[in-house]
This record gives sequence, structure tokens and C-alpha cells, in this order.
Amino acid sequence: MDSTQPGHSFPIGSFYSREGVNFSLFSKHATGVELLFFDSREDQEPASVISLDPRVNRTYHYWHVFVPGIQPGQLYGYRVLGPHDPAQGLRFDPEKILLDPYARSVVFSDSCPKSVVVDPDAYDWEGDLPLARPFSQTIIYEMHVAGFTKNPNSGVSEAVRGTYAGMIEKIPYLLELGITAVELMPVFQFDPKTSDGRINYWGYNPVSFFSVHEGFSSKKDPIAAMDEFRNLVKALHKAGIEVILDVVYNHTAEGGEDGPTYSFRGIDNLMYYSLEADKAKYSNYSGCGNSLNANNPIVRRMILDSLRFWVKHMHVDGFRFDLASILSRDGKGRLIENPPILWDIESDPVLAGTKLIAEAWDAAGLYQVGTFVGDSWKEWNGRFRDDVRSFIKGDNGKIKSFISRMIGSPDIFGHQEREPEQSINFVTCHDGFTLYDLVAYEHKHNELNGEGNRDGANDNLSWNCGVEGPSSDPGTEFLREKQMRNFFATVLLAVGTPMLFMGDEVKRTQLGNNNPYCQDNELSWFDWDLVAKNQGLFRFVKIMTAQRLKRDASQVENSMSLKELLDKGQITYHGVKLNATDWSDQSHAIAFSVESLSQKTSMHIMINAYFGTLEFEVPQISQSGKTWRVWVDTGKAAPADIYEWGSGPEFAESHVSVEGRSIVIFVS
Repeated sequence: MDSTQPGHSFPIGSFYSREGVNFSLFSKHATGVELLFFDSREDQEPASVISLDPRVNRTYHYWHVFVPGIQPGQLYGYRVLGPHDPAQGLRFDPEKILLDPYARSVVFSDSCPKSVVVDPDAYDWEGDLPLARPFSQTIIYEMHVAGFTKNPNSGVSEAVRGTYAGMIEKIPYLLELGITAVELMPVFQFDPKTSDGRINYWGYNPVSFFSVHEGFSSKKDPIAAMDEFRNLVKALHKAGIEVILDVVYNHTAEGGEDGPTYSFRGIDNLMYYSLEADKAKYSNYSGCGNSLNANNPIVRRMILDSLRFWVKHMHVDGFRFDLASILSRDGKGRLIENPPILWDIESDPVLAGTKLIAEAWDAAGLYQVGTFVGDSWKEWNGRFRDDVRSFIKGDNGKIKSFISRMIGSPDIFGHQEREPEQSINFVTCHDGFTLYDLVAYEHKHNELNGEGNRDGANDNLSWNCGVEGPSSDPGTEFLREKQMRNFFATVLLAVGTPMLFMGDEVKRTQLGNNNPYCQDNELSWFDWDLVAKNQGLFRFVKIMTAQRLKRDASQVENSMSLKELLDKGQITYHGVKLNATDWSDQSHAIAFSVESLSQKTSMHIMINAYFGTLEFEVPQISQSGKTWRVWVDTGKAAPADIYEWGSGPEFAESHVSVEGRSIVIFVS
């Protein structure tokens, strides 16, 4: 390596050109840096070492060198020298081989993780571009890449089960279901093991913010894994489906004081992490042992560069930010009124038009739903989940909050005069019960996780319909499916952006486990036998998604604020009697009539969360020549539970019986 040149501080990371590779690493507190090259992923010792001379290879706090002749695929790492003084926040260890924080590809092995030189431009996108679909025409499907096809009954060839390539084979299913955007659980390279040695199935423990997770690739080659992911993105785009990544910029797999050292801890612990007053301890707003110091300028730049990389070189359409409220904290954990990193992301020109979704809370109690900073961020609406669960299962005192959730949560978002789709509406997600388990279990059953059933949420606002767990009673199972139809109808009718969870449409169960983060097995995987077994529910969901996308665009126009929509939209509230809404805490019934802004379509929705049948008065249609037709009746078995739009039986009576725990919808 005698021909090395001093190199440059920019760009950060490893930058490939035909002449060679420029390497640049930031470390303010290091006293020395060594660049290591390896011949294979299992090597424990480097094939060659370049010691960087601070007089030649350091500019400000950037250590850099240019190495001629290096090609894509070259494995490398760093040793970073400096004081090991945890009490001062310094954790340098010259024995550790460290990942480049900017590595565009990473490989894991039994010896140590290694970074990989790549040429991010060496891919034929065939003219592909992000789809830029408006939120008003978006239905999100949260899913796990591997879990979608890993089950042997997936019909996917064994060689590609549980991979990006395997997911491509199942795109027709997503299209039939009516999905317009997939929200992929973490695909950044993550530690495949948890800190206590369990399998890390979910992937919320990143070791790299630029590299795709090699474990989801059918080809055990780092560059091929990167291309396989891009093949997936390109195929989804050709099908009209956007790709949203669940990104974890709030913590890393290095964990707390006793965690492993992969990269950041050994490169510059003081810069990358939020530390307590006792600098030997990590601030833990994530619940995972550490918290990134996201508003430190170096970390801010890394997060922005990561996002730009995924948009520019991987063509993703958007991001869902896990525990995004941590990004609102400074290095001491204090809430920042205008967090620089959030405004950086929102205003960045490379990210313009990219979907930005915040999980607007963190594990230390900061809850910002409705107050998250920014003009374009959408927010997971946790109150939608909770209030809808409570009302549908029959809790008292939920009628007002339920209606608020149905009309876009103006009590939460209305003060901002933002678009209706600011609220991401969901009842289930990866974190908690599946939809079937929500109506089949009142208690979590996480014994298989090995934590004595202590993990996972204790309060799930669930109701088991009278029997805990599986039931052979047809009446119990019918009630459960009826409740599931009620939840789907609510999410897909409500003002906002709907999000569904993988497999709910076919009654996927985790047997009451509400935290299967370590269950990489059939408990978590999509069971494809359920598709044939539950065609009735699947049909219900796909007819509702199809109509959601066809509905009068003037009602969900992006340029219209939630306030304008509610002011201009014609919504009339009723109880079981017309114009006589019962808002009392004991009320479990609500009806409302909705007329589209273009006055082309009318809808009358009657919701009975009471256990017994109720008689609802039905309004007359003012326009001559029009009549009510039944669209939805969740109290009926398929196919009478839903009809293709406008094809249901006519209804001309003044009253209708709505069965207990049912939703009936008339349309004209």
C-alpha cells in the first residue's frame, strides 16, 4: 500500500472511482486510526493495514486516505486508537475491528462484521423513479420482508423464501388486496442476535444506516444483496406500489454499558450517543440501552446522508421513523422546541416529496401525536388505535372520541390546519396483537419469548369474545370475524391514511403473543393456507380497499385542510333516531350521513357497538331518482357482508335492524 495518497475529508465513508477508493472517517477524540483490508468475510486478521498519519491524513476531525486500485467488493474495517475512559465518555479499544458508519454494505460473520466497498451507481434502474403517490390515494401495508414468504406453504421456491426476491413473487397478492404502499419493517443491516442471545427477528437493532440487511437476500454476496433489494423496489414500482422503510435512527445495536462494540462506540462514543451526567452511562429513551445524539451535527449529517442514499440510490418512496420523538431531544435528553434534525429532513431538497411518517413518541414517556414539529410529517395515530379498540369492544364513554377518530381526529390535528391525511390510522401493527388475536385474547401469552411473560404491553384493549384463544364454537368464531370486519371498516372509512398489518386480512394469529420480536418461525410468518380458508374476510377487505381508492377525490384533496374538509363536507350525526345523537357515556350507537363535496354520492353509516340489536331510523334521500342500496353489513356472513359498490339490494324502509356489534352502510 506504498502508493496511497493523502485523500480527502469528503465524501465521508468509502467513495469508489475508477482510480481507487477514498476513505474518510470522522473521529474528534481519536489519537490514531488504522484502515484494515480483509480477503474474506471469515478472516479474523487483516491482509493489510494502513496507519493514517495525523499530519498527512487528518483534516480537522476527519481521517482520510486514498488507496489506488481498490475495487467494489473489497472488505475493510477500522481500528481507532484513543483513551479508554468510560467515566469521561471515551470507549476507544484498539483490539476492536470497527464498521465504517457510512459503509454502503456490511457483512456479518462469526469473526467480526466488515464493511464493503460498493459502487452505488452500478445498477440499471431502467428508468425507474419514486412514484410520488399522494397520501390521499395511499393504503399502507406494514409487513416483514422475510416473514412474508418464509413459510414453506408460501408457494415460493425454497431458494428465495424469506428474501427480497421471494417478496417479488408475491406482488400479485398485494395488488389483489388493494395495497398501494408497503411499509417494510427494518431492512437496514441489523445484529441478527439480541443482547441476550435471542434471535432478532424484527430487526430494530441497526448496526448500519446505509447497508441493506444481507440476511434477507437469496444471494450471500453483499453487492448482490444490495441489487436484490433494488430489484424488489423496481418490481414494486412497476406494480404501482410504493416502498416505505421503517427506519431506526434513535438507537443502535451497541446497547448499553455492557453491549457490544461494532462501530460508533469505538469510533467516537461522545459524539454519537446521548450520555448521562455520569458519562459511563447511556441515556436510554429507546428502551434498547442507548439513544443516538440525533441533534449533534455529526449525527445529523449521518442521518441526512443515510436518507439521501436510500432515496437517490435505492429509490425508496418514504420513511416511517421509529420512536421519532427521540429526534426531538438534545444530547442531555431535553425537548428542543425546533429540533434541527427534523427541520433538516423536512427541508432537504433531495428528500422533497418523500413520505415522512413519525411514530411520535418514545420509550421514556415523550408523546407528541398532534404536536410533532414540521409542516409535512404524517403521524402514527396511537389514539386512533386505542379509542377505536375501546369503542368497538363496547367500553363506556368512548362515543365522542370514536367519532373524532373517524373524522380525522380534529381534536388532535385540527389546530394545525393540515391535510386530513396527517393522521396515519391503524388498529394493529407489528407491536402488539394481530387483529385476530385482538378479538381472541384478553391477555398476552408471551411465554415462548423466554422472559416469563413480562415483556410486551399488559393493556391491549382487547376482548376475546368469551373464550381465551382458539375456539371450535362457530358462534364465537363468527363474532370474532364480525368484530374484525368492524375494525377493517373503521380503518378504511375513517378520514386519514389507513394502515393495515400483514396477514390481518386472513386472520393471521400469533397465539396471543403480542411481542414476537424474537420469533423467527411460523408464529410470526405469514401462513398462506389462511388465504384459502378465509376468502370471505379477504374479499371484504379488498372490496373496501378498492372503494377507498375510487372514492370521490374531492373529499380527500391534498390541498384541502382537515378544517376545510369538515367545514365543507356535509356530515349529519344521528343516534338510533334521526338528528338525535346520544353523546352520553353509556351510548354505544352512532349514525352519520355523509354527502360528498361534489354531491354525487351519499352514504349513511350506522354503528352498533352494543351487544343487542338496535332499530335505526333511516333518512330519506332528498334527490329524486336515487335510492339507498346496502353496501356493508358486518353482521352478515360473506358474501352478504359487503357488495360491490352500487350493486347491493335496494332499501326503501324507514327503519333498519342493526345487529349487535355490527356496522351497516347504505350508499346512493
